[in-house]
Amino acid sequence: MRLTFSASSPSSSLDLRKSRLSAYIFSLLAFAFIFFFAAILYGEDFVYIFILGNSENNPLRQPISTINESTCPSCLNSYSYTNSTGKEKNRAKLAFALWATKEGCDVFSGRWVKDELTRPLYRESECPYIVPQLTCQDHGRPDQDYQHWRWQPHGCDLPSFNATLMLETLRGKRMMFVGDSLNRGQYISMVCLLHRLIPENAKSMETFDALTVFTAKDYNTTIEFYWAPFLLKSNADNAVIHRITDRIVRKGSIDNHGQHWKGADILVFNTYLWWMTGQKMKILKGSFDDEKKEIVEMPTENAYRMVMKTMLRWVKLNMDPKKTRVFFTSMSPTHAKSIEWGGEPGKNCYNETTPIEDSNYWGSDCDKRIMQVIGEVFGNSKFPITFLNITQLSSYRKDAHTSIYKKQWNPLSPEQVANPVSYADCTHWCLPGLQDTWNELLFTKLFYP
Repeated sequence: MRLTFSASSPSSSLDLRKSRLSAYIFSLLAFAFIFFFAAILYGEDFVYIFILGNSENNPLRQPISTINESTCPSCLNSYSYTNSTGKEKNRAKLAFALWATKEGCDVFSGRWVKDELTRPLYRESECPYIVPQLTCQDHGRPDQDYQHWRWQPHGCDLPSFNATLMLETLRGKRMMFVGDSLNRGQYISMVCLLHRLIPENAKSMETFDALTVFTAKDYNTTIEFYWAPFLLKSNADNAVIHRITDRIVRKGSIDNHGQHWKGADILVFNTYLWWMTGQKMKILKGSFDDEKKEIVEMPTENAYRMVMKTMLRWVKLNMDPKKTRVFFTSMSPTHAKSIEWGGEPGKNCYNETTPIEDSNYWGSDCDKRIMQVIGEVFGNSKFPITFLNITQLSSYRKDAHTSIYKKQWNPLSPEQVANPVSYADCTHWCLPGLQDTWNELLFTKLFYP
């Protein structure tokens, strides 16, 4: 049998090549359009992940040195791990990190600038989760200036808080804040920053004794707060009734609370305010149920060091640095003595409407010995703890406290009404306000350490 092959003419071959080339060019242009559209839609996150992801210029692919903060040498953006012989093997990127902060940029050192365009990040009336102790506008505060200040680091900028990125990162995960009422304020701020992206029927908030849980159902995620003002078990652990002057902390009792923290992917600790009694701390060596209790007194800084070491041991045993992150928020300042910033004697934060401009200001309420303890303990830790040093930047904000503009749990006496300074709360912060900046810094250190 003879098979006959007919050769194509030169013109038909050329037409075929042209059609193939046209299809190729069309596909290339379509891909370029999709790429360009995605870059616009997702912005810098798209660039970081897809353009620089495998590039030798990507900072995440370079050896990253330890960041030495002035008060906390272990504020790391990478960590070392050792082999069975105890020798250092590698430096590993922190979980959730996308990129590194600009070299030489200390995001905790800067100034407050007035910003009427981008602040506040949300409205008080838009967030139903703000507790009445922090809703200053609802309780009659006449000014809103405290909402319009933006933190500007020296020599660099904070990344914009990206709620979509945060929620997508938290998909299928747990984020938990552990500590006192100041950490609860930061927790509520985080919920306010995120909840607008979640449909009404797909979110909820519930409280179970010491634990408050915000659930985003579509993301299968929870953002939680756990009341533990000393981190260890204490006689102030009731989340509602805890106004106790004779405070006692039980030594070695972190597992009582820690059992509720297990499984969290991001933990944010704080503890400071409850330690400031002006007296030695009472440490219980046995159980609160013991008929005869063995209690010893200890200088505050020594007791605080004991708790910090206990917390680090718990973290090392229960958290995986390759998959989880641990943050510690420094002391939140109070503004009870206006004479310290050049005000009138006998006054406090009441009626203050502008930040302190003296960059060297440091109030007497912020105990530098505690900062030194944190630096010493975290500096010797092999587990990476990200330190949120909010103390100095918050010290400038004498204007941001709730003052008298909050729910009062007890009726005011005629004497108090006549003298608002006498009952002004110069410890807690209005929302929206300063604590949103704390979460901008958390966001920065989570994704750009």
